[in-house]
Amino acid sequence: MSFRMTRNHQIGRLIFLLWLAFAVPLAFAGSKTARCEGIKQRYVFYVPEAAGQMHPVVLLLHGAGDIPENMIDAWKKFAKQNAIVLLAPELPRDPKFEDSAPQIFRCVVEDARQSAAIDPGRIFIFGNSMGGYLAYDAAMFESQYFAAVAVHAMRIADDYASIVNRAVRKTPISIYIGDHDQFFREPDVRKTRDLLRNAGFPVRYVELRGHDHNYYAIADHINQDVWKFFLENPMPNEAK
Repeated sequence: MSFRMTRNHQIGRLIFLLWLAFAVPLAFAGSKTARCEGIKQRYVFYVPEAAGQMHPVVLLLHGAGDIPENMIDAWKKFAKQNAIVLLAPELPRDPKFEDSAPQIFRCVVEDARQSAAIDPGRIFIFGNSMGGYLAYDAAMFESQYFAAVAVHAMRIADDYASIVNRAVRKTPISIYIGDHDQFFREPDVRKTRDLLRNAGFPVRYVELRGHDHNYYAIADHINQDVWKFFLENPMPNEAK
């Protein structure tokens, strides 16, 4: 009798643990490789724990010489608090990559949608430095896929200004630049702001006093402001 009760208790405990495993979704993170535009594209991901809801997603684009893991780490705590899926592709320092970058970014999100509940109306991009340059590309060439874009420490080059004419939809864009940036001057980034506004894009422009090119130094502050901007700019129903 005692053996049977002990065995039944063990079986009951096992059933309870299995129920917990399936009933309580847990946060998970890692890396994956997707086949995009004929190449193998590695990306790092973080999916928060949350039951029965569609998640917004922020695609994080790192700067030259950086790695995607650093971008995930900079956003992870905030993403956990706000139930945000994070995706960070590994970006090569190859000029040829830019030609297919917007399509690759879309491919990464679609690959992640196979295992994460992603809201198609809240797919956003945040790019830092070189990643910001590619974020501008995505805002123009995938304007009906990415709801809004934010860029830290990057401008649109003068000889590439015509890119603003390629957007089907005027993607909302938030731009951040430090007044002590070692690589880009405020007047040059203001020129990008004016270029976009004159072309009809909704633009939020923020100059950060005492800040240089180092995004990570004030990442928490920037991330909060970026997220507020994203919340205000989901994809319009007619554009979905």
